[in-house]
Amino acid sequence: MNEPVRKSPPKPSWIRVRLPHGPAVDRVRGLLRGQSLHTVCEEALCPNRGECWGNGTATFLILGEQCTRNCAFCAVRSGPPEPLDRGEAARVAETVAALGLTHVVITSVTRDDLPDGGASAFAEVIRSVRSVAAGCAVEVLTPDFQGDDAALARVLRARPDVLAHNLETVKRLYPRVRPQADYDRSLTLLRRAREWDPDLLTKSGIMVGLGEEWEEILQVIHDLRAVGCDLLTVGQYLRPTRAQLPVTRYIAPETFEAVRRAALEAGFRWAEAGPFVRSSYRAETALRELRPKTSPS
Repeated sequence: MNEPVRKSPPKPSWIRVRLPHGPAVDRVRGLLRGQSLHTVCEEALCPNRGECWGNGTATFLILGEQCTRNCAFCAVRSGPPEPLDRGEAARVAETVAALGLTHVVITSVTRDDLPDGGASAFAEVIRSVRSVAAGCAVEVLTPDFQGDDAALARVLRARPDVLAHNLETVKRLYPRVRPQADYDRSLTLLRRAREWDPDLLTKSGIMVGLGEEWEEILQVIHDLRAVGCDLLTVGQYLRPTRAQLPVTRYIAPETFEAVRRAALEAGFRWAEAGPFVRSSYRAETALRELRPKTSPS
């Protein structure tokens, strides 16, 4: 395979990121620092952190800040992971309560070094949040647990409101973009979750602008619907630093709208697509719109 070019094309006019600032942002940052918590907003250099923090919310990153994998698109550091933080779940729950959240998204680095891939930590956080913020819906964005059904079941027994797991890209690009992951294994995780709890909302997301073709995006939509996935996010890949893969092209807003329509026509109950859409973007809105049929546990 030829090495990709290391230079991204010029950013178009619709790619403009608002830097995080203001009193609400300072409050969120202060709470996170005070509790020694990590967020994917910072670790992955998310372009929406200004908007989300300005709205008083954040996506919590548990199990440390060192990932055992090294995906070519991701800014999260890869390396030897830290020892487990036994007080992390309680501090996440306290921060959720302090922020007054009604919907929280919990994700993690990938911990292939742990026997259950960190599933026990996800379950503990879910239970801890419910103990101090009973009205808060809990969405988890999990790694693949290396295909371990018992690990997935451990998370599901804690009864999250939404189980999310991202495909990230089309199948053809996995060797370059996600060399330690497996497209079919990720689909199986989503299928298993639906089989074990038919009432659970399942969710996935991909990035575009990494070299995929339109037909491949449609194939992802088809594959996710085939395993019963309910919610889909599609966003523009934005190169975090020069150490990650370059952008091959910037997708026009009207193309994102076409993707969103294709997803809804395929049967997704909710779909969000746009240049700055990420896994947890407008997550609370999605659940609220579906609440007549699905309510927090």
